[in-house]
Amino acid sequence: MEILNELYYGLLNMGWLEGFGVIFGILYIYFAAKEMIWCWYASLVSVSIYLVICYQVQLYAEMGLNFYYLGTTVYGWWHWRKPNKKGEELPISKMKFKEHGIFIITGILFTFGLGYFLVENTNAQLPYLDSFTTVFAVLTTLLVTRKVLENWLYWIAIDAVAIYIYFQRELYLTSLLMAAYVIIAAVGYLNWRKLYHTKYA
Repeated sequence: MEILNELYYGLLNMGWLEGFGVIFGILYIYFAAKEMIWCWYASLVSVSIYLVICYQVQLYAEMGLNFYYLGTTVYGWWHWRKPNKKGEELPISKMKFKEHGIFIITGILFTFGLGYFLVENTNAQLPYLDSFTTVFAVLTTLLVTRKVLENWLYWIAIDAVAIYIYFQRELYLTSLLMAAYVIIAAVGYLNWRKLYHTKYA
Protein backbone atom coordinates (compact mmCIF):
# COMPACT_ATOMS: atom_id res chain seq x y z
CA MET A 1 0.00 0.00 0.00
CA GLU A 2 2.86 2.35 0.82
CA ILE A 3 4.39 1.71 -2.61
CA LEU A 4 1.07 2.52 -4.29
CA ASN A 5 0.86 5.79 -2.36
CA GLU A 6 4.39 6.70 -3.41
CA LEU A 7 3.53 5.91 -7.02
CA TYR A 8 0.33 7.97 -6.83
CA TYR A 9 2.03 11.06 -5.41
CA GLY A 10 4.95 10.60 -7.77
CA LEU A 11 2.58 10.69 -10.72
CA LEU A 12 0.97 13.85 -9.34
CA ASN A 13 4.36 15.51 -9.09
CA MET A 14 5.60 14.31 -12.45
CA GLY A 15 7.19 17.01 -14.58
CA TRP A 16 5.89 17.82 -18.03
CA LEU A 17 9.26 16.90 -19.55
CA GLU A 18 9.08 13.33 -18.26
CA GLY A 19 5.48 13.13 -19.46
CA PHE A 20 6.44 13.97 -23.04
CA GLY A 21 9.35 11.57 -22.82
CA VAL A 22 6.99 8.79 -21.82
CA ILE A 23 4.52 9.54 -24.63
CA PHE A 24 7.13 9.53 -27.37
CA GLY A 25 8.86 6.53 -25.82
CA ILE A 26 5.65 4.54 -26.09
CA LEU A 27 5.14 5.71 -29.66
CA TYR A 28 8.66 4.59 -30.55
CA ILE A 29 8.30 1.04 -29.33
CA TYR A 30 4.73 0.75 -30.66
CA PHE A 31 5.79 1.73 -34.17
CA ALA A 32 8.84 -0.54 -33.94
CA ALA A 33 6.65 -3.48 -32.93
CA LYS A 34 4.58 -2.78 -36.05
CA GLU A 35 7.77 -2.64 -38.16
CA MET A 36 6.98 1.00 -39.09
CA ILE A 37 9.71 3.52 -39.89
CA TRP A 38 7.87 6.16 -37.85
CA CYS A 39 9.48 4.60 -34.78
CA TRP A 40 12.70 6.47 -35.51
CA TYR A 41 11.01 9.90 -35.54
CA ALA A 42 9.41 9.19 -32.16
CA SER A 43 12.78 7.93 -30.92
CA LEU A 44 14.48 11.21 -31.81
CA VAL A 45 12.10 13.20 -29.62
CA SER A 46 12.12 10.73 -26.72
CA VAL A 47 15.90 10.38 -26.67
CA SER A 48 16.43 14.14 -26.61
CA ILE A 49 14.13 14.48 -23.62
CA TYR A 50 15.77 11.68 -21.64
CA LEU A 51 19.21 13.16 -22.17
CA VAL A 52 18.05 16.02 -19.99
CA ILE A 53 16.23 13.84 -17.46
CA CYS A 54 19.15 11.43 -16.89
CA TYR A 55 21.51 14.35 -16.28
CA GLN A 56 19.14 15.78 -13.70
CA VAL A 57 18.93 12.53 -11.70
CA GLN A 58 22.63 11.59 -12.06
CA LEU A 59 22.18 8.47 -14.18
CA TYR A 60 25.30 9.17 -16.23
CA ALA A 61 25.57 5.82 -17.95
CA GLU A 62 21.95 6.15 -19.07
CA MET A 63 22.70 9.67 -20.29
CA GLY A 64 25.61 8.37 -22.32
CA LEU A 65 23.33 5.68 -23.67
CA ASN A 66 20.93 8.31 -24.94
CA PHE A 67 23.73 10.07 -26.81
CA TYR A 68 24.37 6.74 -28.47
CA TYR A 69 20.66 6.43 -29.22
CA LEU A 70 20.78 9.68 -31.18
CA GLY A 71 23.27 8.09 -33.54
CA THR A 72 21.45 4.77 -33.84
CA THR A 73 18.18 6.61 -34.43
CA VAL A 74 19.63 8.24 -37.53
CA TYR A 75 21.30 4.99 -38.61
CA GLY A 76 18.16 2.94 -38.02
CA TRP A 77 16.02 5.40 -39.98
CA TRP A 78 18.47 5.34 -42.88
CA HIS A 79 18.87 1.57 -42.86
CA TRP A 80 15.15 0.80 -42.64
CA ARG A 81 14.23 3.15 -45.47
CA LYS A 82 17.09 2.17 -47.77
CA PRO A 83 16.15 -0.86 -49.86
CA ASN A 84 18.72 -3.51 -50.75
CA LYS A 85 20.19 -3.93 -54.21
CA LYS A 86 17.05 -5.75 -55.33
CA GLY A 87 14.84 -2.88 -54.17
CA GLU A 88 13.43 -4.94 -51.31
CA GLU A 89 12.90 -3.82 -47.72
CA LEU A 90 15.28 -4.91 -44.96
CA PRO A 91 14.11 -8.40 -43.90
CA ILE A 92 13.69 -9.66 -40.34
CA SER A 93 16.48 -12.12 -39.48
CA LYS A 94 17.35 -14.52 -36.62
CA MET A 95 20.52 -15.00 -34.55
CA LYS A 96 22.34 -18.31 -34.24
CA PHE A 97 22.96 -19.93 -30.83
CA LYS A 98 26.68 -19.12 -31.00
CA GLU A 99 25.90 -15.49 -31.74
CA HIS A 100 23.69 -15.30 -28.65
CA GLY A 101 26.55 -16.66 -26.54
CA ILE A 102 29.00 -14.07 -27.83
CA PHE A 103 26.40 -11.35 -27.40
CA ILE A 104 25.68 -12.22 -23.75
CA ILE A 105 29.29 -12.77 -22.68
CA THR A 106 30.36 -9.50 -24.28
CA GLY A 107 27.53 -7.68 -22.53
CA ILE A 108 28.41 -9.11 -19.11
CA LEU A 109 32.09 -8.20 -19.42
CA PHE A 110 31.36 -4.62 -20.41
CA THR A 111 28.71 -4.33 -17.69
CA PHE A 112 31.23 -5.13 -14.96
CA GLY A 113 33.83 -2.89 -16.55
CA LEU A 114 31.54 0.10 -16.80
CA GLY A 115 30.05 -0.51 -13.37
CA TYR A 116 33.50 -0.54 -11.76
CA PHE A 117 34.43 2.67 -13.57
CA LEU A 118 31.30 4.42 -12.31
CA VAL A 119 31.89 3.26 -8.72
CA GLU A 120 35.46 4.53 -8.72
CA ASN A 121 35.02 7.79 -10.60
CA THR A 122 31.47 9.14 -10.22
CA ASN A 123 28.60 9.57 -7.79
CA ALA A 124 26.33 7.48 -10.01
CA GLN A 125 23.36 5.73 -8.41
CA LEU A 126 22.91 1.95 -8.85
CA PRO A 127 26.09 1.79 -10.96
CA TYR A 128 26.07 -1.92 -11.87
CA LEU A 129 22.38 -2.09 -12.69
CA ASP A 130 22.68 1.19 -14.58
CA SER A 131 25.62 -0.31 -16.48
CA PHE A 132 23.70 -3.51 -17.25
CA THR A 133 20.84 -1.65 -18.91
CA THR A 134 23.27 0.67 -20.67
CA VAL A 135 25.56 -1.99 -22.12
CA PHE A 136 22.86 -4.39 -23.22
CA ALA A 137 20.73 -1.57 -24.63
CA VAL A 138 23.72 -0.44 -26.71
CA LEU A 139 24.13 -3.94 -28.11
CA THR A 140 20.42 -4.63 -28.52
CA THR A 141 19.76 -1.36 -30.34
CA LEU A 142 22.10 -2.56 -33.05
CA LEU A 143 19.90 -5.64 -33.38
CA VAL A 144 16.88 -3.37 -33.87
CA THR A 145 18.57 -1.40 -36.64
CA ARG A 146 19.29 -4.69 -38.40
CA LYS A 147 15.78 -6.08 -37.71
CA VAL A 148 17.00 -9.09 -35.72
CA LEU A 149 13.98 -10.93 -34.30
CA GLU A 150 15.47 -11.70 -30.89
CA ASN A 151 16.05 -8.03 -30.08
CA TRP A 152 12.64 -8.09 -28.39
CA LEU A 153 13.66 -10.83 -25.97
CA TYR A 154 16.68 -8.84 -24.84
CA TRP A 155 14.56 -5.71 -24.44
CA ILE A 156 12.21 -7.58 -22.12
CA ALA A 157 15.14 -8.34 -19.78
CA ILE A 158 16.59 -4.82 -20.05
CA ASP A 159 13.30 -3.07 -19.41
CA ALA A 160 12.49 -5.32 -16.45
CA VAL A 161 15.69 -4.14 -14.73
CA ALA A 162 15.01 -0.55 -15.77
CA ILE A 163 11.65 -0.65 -13.95
CA TYR A 164 13.51 -1.04 -10.66
CA ILE A 165 16.17 1.57 -11.50
CA TYR A 166 13.74 4.34 -12.34
CA PHE A 167 11.46 3.52 -9.44
CA GLN A 168 14.39 3.86 -7.05
CA ARG A 169 15.18 7.28 -8.54
CA GLU A 170 11.54 8.31 -8.02
CA LEU A 171 10.82 8.56 -11.74
CA TYR A 172 7.57 6.71 -11.28
CA LEU A 173 5.96 7.35 -14.63
CA THR A 174 9.14 6.35 -16.42
CA SER A 175 9.10 3.18 -14.33
CA LEU A 176 5.58 2.54 -15.59
CA LEU A 177 6.83 3.22 -19.11
CA MET A 178 9.43 0.47 -18.67
CA ALA A 179 6.65 -1.88 -17.54
CA ALA A 180 4.69 -0.97 -20.67
CA TYR A 181 7.85 -1.61 -22.71
CA VAL A 182 8.03 -5.15 -21.34
CA ILE A 183 4.49 -5.82 -22.50
CA ILE A 184 4.93 -4.16 -25.89
CA ALA A 185 8.26 -5.92 -26.40
CA ALA A 186 6.52 -9.26 -25.87
CA VAL A 187 3.89 -8.24 -28.42
CA GLY A 188 6.62 -7.01 -30.76
CA TYR A 189 8.39 -10.35 -30.56
CA LEU A 190 5.24 -12.27 -31.38
CA ASN A 191 4.42 -9.92 -34.25
CA TRP A 192 7.92 -10.03 -35.75
CA ARG A 193 8.05 -13.81 -35.38
CA LYS A 194 4.80 -14.08 -37.31
CA LEU A 195 6.13 -11.71 -40.00
CA TYR A 196 9.38 -13.67 -40.17
CA HIS A 197 7.59 -16.94 -40.86
CA THR A 198 5.08 -15.44 -43.32
CA LYS A 199 7.32 -12.99 -45.24
CA TYR A 200 10.97 -13.83 -44.78
CA ALA A 201 11.47 -17.50 -43.79
